[in-house]
Amino acid sequence: DEELHGMDYLVYAYLQKGDNQKAREQYDYLRSFKKIFPMSFKVAYTAAAIPARIALENRNWAEAAQLQLPALGLDWKSFPWQNAISHFTRGMGAIRSGDTKSAEKELAILNTLHQELVDAKDAYKANQVQIQINTVQAWIHYANGKSAEALALMQEAVRMEYNTAKHPVTPGEVLPAGELLADLYLEMNKPAQALEAYESDLQQHPNRFNGLYGAARAAKALGDKPQAARYYTALLAQTGSTNAVRPEVVEARAFVGNSSGMQIP
Repeated sequence: DEELHGMDYLVYAYLQKGDNQKAREQYDYLRSFKKIFPMSFKVAYTAAAIPARIALENRNWAEAAQLQLPALGLDWKSFPWQNAISHFTRGMGAIRSGDTKSAEKELAILNTLHQELVDAKDAYKANQVQIQINTVQAWIHYANGKSAEALALMQEAVRMEYNTAKHPVTPGEVLPAGELLADLYLEMNKPAQALEAYESDLQQHPNRFNGLYGAARAAKALGDKPQAARYYTALLAQTGSTNAVRPEVVEARAFVGNSSGMQIP
């Protein structure tokens, strides 16, 4: 189980460097396992988190909506917190794909899992799932045209997350609430608020790929080319030694190259 624990950290690191190839190699390796000993909460967390991270970090909403957990013989009923990760992922994938009905079904399951943790008096994990509930509900509100309600719930999710210590089993949330709040501001065409939210979350979660990219996009939308170039350059510095072929990296190279008058290799 310690090997799997390390794999989740490794996948997180690969994704922040834009290296999907190596991240997926770890996921393929995980799916090759037939039996794991001991079958601990760390195994359940990794099994849920790795496929969730790969889909969500890449904003591959269709993949997220159809997320399937690896068949490792886990009794997911014994791990409501970890199980919630997959339902959060499917919920976010569904709502960002325009499938409100499926998102609401996943939200209902999250509420059930949250109640199980409350009944078990596991306040930390219940709080984690509540953050996920608020986030999915916020994006459902936004899809239904309730922007004010969406922002209020996302802001509450961020407050909860920033006031919660990171559990040692995880390198970080599968998607930070602060980053998703910034994404929501961008969706609402509020780049100034988006930039502030991205920068705030980068203080909490330094050097996140999507945080750097989001801040660059927000600055670009504001017409602040020097600030956009700074964030794009930071993204390129972070991904330059890897197999990164993500479109965000291509975009960053083009922007920095055009800004400096030279083509970035």
